[in-house]
Order: sequence, then structure tokens, then C-alpha cells
Amino acid sequence: MGRKNLSKARESIISSLSLVTKSGKYSLGIAQTLKALRSGDAKLVIFASNVKPAHKSLIEYYAMLSGCEILPFEGDNVDLGTACGKYFRSSVITIIDAGESEILKMIKEKPQ
Repeated sequence: MGRKNLSKARESIISSLSLVTKSGKYSLGIAQTLKALRSGDAKLVIFASNVKPAHKSLIEYYAMLSGCEILPFEGDNVDLGTACGKYFRSSVITIIDAGESEILKMIKEKPQ
């Protein structure tokens, strides 16, 4: 599977993530995500497709308790780290404040 074949939804998520990293507040990593979920600061959690199942279920559980939205990312942790503008892998990103990005509105309007 080539990394150049991107769906429109994935392209919009990637562009929104780059805007969040420039103008909003976010945290990377599982430990920081769990900390933000416990404190109730997290608005949206995006996790890669290859996150460990134990971590995924723990994040989903805490997100359900805190009322936070969850968005599974179509790419792996390398793609998610690159979408955030980082040169390292990241399996989870937590958006605390979206800044100028419309990603939170986009997620709420997304049909289930």
C-alpha cells in the first residue's frame, strides 16, 4: 500500500492536525493522553492503527468516562507522527485546545 494514496477524509485530518500543532494545545504519547483524560482536559484523542490493543482499550475506557471524542487514524504511528510535524513516531495525540483548526467541528459533523 502506497503512502501517497490518501483519502479526502485523511487529507483533511492531516491538514487539521498540522494547524493544531501550530496554533493549539496538544500532547503526544500514551502517558500524556491518560493524564489529560483523567484531568478532563482532553477534547479529542486520535490514535494510530497499530497502537497496542491494551493501550487502545485503556484509552477508550478513560475517554468514555471523561466524555472525550475518539478518532482512529487510518495510518500507522509513523504516519501520525509525520502528520503532527514530528520526526518521530507517535501512536496517540490528544488535542486539548484546537486553536484555529476546525477538527472538533469536523468530527462532530462526521456521519456515524
